[in-house]
Amino acid sequence: MRKRFPKTITLILAAVLSVACLAGCGKKTDDFVTLTMWHVYGEQASSPMDVLVEEFNSTVGQENGIIINVTANSNATAIGQALLDAQAGKLGSKEMPDLFFCHPDNAVALGVENLVDWNDCFTEEELSAYNPDFIAEGMIDDHLAVFPVSKSTHMLFINGSMFARFSADTGVTLDDLATWDGFFAAAEKFYAWSGGKSFCAMDYILRAVELSALSKHPDADFYTEDGWYDFGNTVWKNEWDRFTDALVKGYITVSDLFSNTQVMTGEALCGLGSSAAILYYNDTVTYPDNSSEPMNLIVLPIPTNKGKTALDTQAGVGLCAYKTTDEKAEVAAVFAKWLTESDRNLDFVTAAGYMPVTEDAFAKLPSYYFKQDSYRSLYAALDTAYENYTFLQEPNFKNYYTKVNAFYDIIRARQSEWAARFSGGESTESLKEECWNDFRRIE
Repeated sequence: MRKRFPKTITLILAAVLSVACLAGCGKKTDDFVTLTMWHVYGEQASSPMDVLVEEFNSTVGQENGIIINVTANSNATAIGQALLDAQAGKLGSKEMPDLFFCHPDNAVALGVENLVDWNDCFTEEELSAYNPDFIAEGMIDDHLAVFPVSKSTHMLFINGSMFARFSADTGVTLDDLATWDGFFAAAEKFYAWSGGKSFCAMDYILRAVELSALSKHPDADFYTEDGWYDFGNTVWKNEWDRFTDALVKGYITVSDLFSNTQVMTGEALCGLGSSAAILYYNDTVTYPDNSSEPMNLIVLPIPTNKGKTALDTQAGVGLCAYKTTDEKAEVAAVFAKWLTESDRNLDFVTAAGYMPVTEDAFAKLPSYYFKQDSYRSLYAALDTAYENYTFLQEPNFKNYYTKVNAFYDIIRARQSEWAARFSGGESTESLKEECWNDFRRIE
């Protein structure tokens, strides 16, 4: 259950720009100070971050001698290496930016000593307005290096039109999908009902296994010292077997890359992926025979285990400032506070499928106006998750995601074969053992 925290005064614009606020990190200069920035919020001309930067520059920036200059757009996967190349002055790389968005592990690689500690530019009262789990994720040792601007989590996206027919014929309801037991039972029924289609394409099956296992065993540690899975851990193995039982039978699949594609083409009834995937769902689903119908997208929180703590992931990049001068640090803080003011942050995140980062912004979600039913469904589910789920940080080991993606590639290459062999009478246990052995080969 979400913790409630004392309500603080909203960080209104006047407060952000007041002398008292700036006094903690310096004073306003007479000349314009330019901060270069890299972000990961879309490379299109109408990127929501670019729009915000333009607004800042023409208002607060103009009044206070600050210019934010976006010099590169990237994506959350690629930006880490690009930043390391820039820091090292690698031939062909861009100049190191003053501001950038990245994951905590990228910040660790860059060296926390090279990054501004946001604790120096925010008061305790100001920081108490932010979700404490989101703040904690950006802490490296005692250094607040990665500041939360938006966060994503995992959601279950459902083709509502197809589900209505499936539900009418089988009696499976949306309520059944609240638990993993109900989810897997529905997956088996859907496989039979659809003539062999996957019920759910999953983008992050390993994370789903982790969250399910941790909900049953909160103190479990599934990792070795080098940051990979402990294959001798029986808690992990038991939960992994539960998921791979459905996987090798074809009831669920690891997505081709992003599950929205398989949902929009009718290859799977639902997809488990990032909340930010809402950007890529169409209003129409087009089936392999070229027939189409309205998607009527339904979004639910991910399943959990009945009677256990409901868990979901917290993911997404945060804002870092490269340490150069005190003057640049102080104006970076002005921009960070402006960017996360509750109404502005809410407008930004709801355009892209993210969660806001302050308690005040979350409190406004139920009354927020959404033009599209799909977004209304997503944010109702996110609000439910925020009220009832605990958000856990994702694994943060060196090369962890390289290994994860290598394993997903193996599953993608073999899952159709496993399903066919199961249909041909081969035992589930032998197929699960093959999958487990493939997993163990990843080092």
